[in-house]
Amino acid sequence: MKRYDVVALGELLIDFTENGTSVQGNPVFEANPGGAPCNVLAMLRKLDRQCAFVGKVGNDMFGHQLKAVAEEAGIDMSALRMDDAVHTTLAFVKTDAFGDRDFSFYRNPGADMMLTEDELPLDMLRDTRVFHFGTLSMTHEAVRQATKAAVLAAKEAGAIISFDPNLRPPLWDSLNEARAQMLWGLSQADVVKIADNEIEFLTDTSDYEKGARLLRERFPNLRLMNVTAGANGSYAFYGDRKMFVPSFLLGNTIETTGAGDTFCASVLNFVLERGLEGLNKDDLKQMLRFANAAAYLVTTRKGAIRSMPEREQVEAILKEH
Repeated sequence: MKRYDVVALGELLIDFTENGTSVQGNPVFEANPGGAPCNVLAMLRKLDRQCAFVGKVGNDMFGHQLKAVAEEAGIDMSALRMDDAVHTTLAFVKTDAFGDRDFSFYRNPGADMMLTEDELPLDMLRDTRVFHFGTLSMTHEAVRQATKAAVLAAKEAGAIISFDPNLRPPLWDSLNEARAQMLWGLSQADVVKIADNEIEFLTDTSDYEKGARLLRERFPNLRLMNVTAGANGSYAFYGDRKMFVPSFLLGNTIETTGAGDTFCASVLNFVLERGLEGLNKDDLKQMLRFANAAAYLVTTRKGAIRSMPEREQVEAILKEH
């Protein structure tokens, strides 16, 4: 028995999202707690999973806000480090009429980049059923080495490795380096959530099924690959099985922040419940339907960590539609 269901490592930051204009006509931004790995954990907590986060924030007002909000969500933050010299990373998010986002990061440096290998909680990493990570903790050398050491520790202890490439081009000095680190992550993972644009970036094809096939052929370690295609829906690839489930397009979408993370968390919850052996098409369909419904609900709310739906709300969508 492991103490944790999921431990995630990576960025914890403030997403400043647009929230109208002031009486003077200036844009107003709301300081929403976010960061993909912690978003994933927040949804998993809604599904009653035991979760812990590994990362670093600044010892500043935003860092303390993030710690408090994550603890409020029920996430174990005992491995969170606070940097006295480097501030918490900030992301300003501009949303277009379709809910798609454009990011401006204040992270040169940001505290999440400063996590080092000697700060890793090795006992925690060895005491989890699933270890989840992305590439924002691989953009710079020191935190990249910490991430790789964490993956190794969790893998050696028998954890399922979950990976989200989460491409954010402005954060990389070179897109070639981004590609290399994304491919390394894929080489380590059992379960992956990858977006359609990331498939295209890695395989130079807009045919998502072909791209997924190319990646699975290159990385036979990938036991379950899920491809998110925005408003179109999502795909699951497992063994020789493929499943597509359309999105829930029910209106009221505000923005897409946290949707992919909510989807990812829902998939990991399925894996924790069902395992990775002997999945059939009905299993994959039910997994994707729940994940799509949960992701839809998040798009009707601002922010991520505090916007995750309850299980009952997701099940109500599934029952009604």
